[in-house]
Amino acid sequence: MTPVRLNLPADLKRRIEAMARAANQTPQAFMRDALAREVHRLELTAHEAEEDVGSPFELAPTFDSLTARISGTSPRRPRARRAQASK
Repeated sequence: MTPVRLNLPADLKRRIEAMARAANQTPQAFMRDALAREVHRLELTAHEAEEDVGSPFELAPTFDSLTARISGTSPRRPRARRAQASK
């Protein structure tokens, strides 16, 4: 592994040490695991954003329709739009 120097505020360092003790890990192992989880989460989010085909309904007309229904009127239903083909 490549060593990395990381400057942390004293308060954050104390919190990490406490959490690491509770998890029965060293602070280094705790930070490595936390960073790995966060990177994985961000990668999944980025991947989902690339594959997102969007909502089948335009949001503004949908919310307008829902607002009207809540107020007791009978609005026209919003139109569904065609789904875009995935890449």
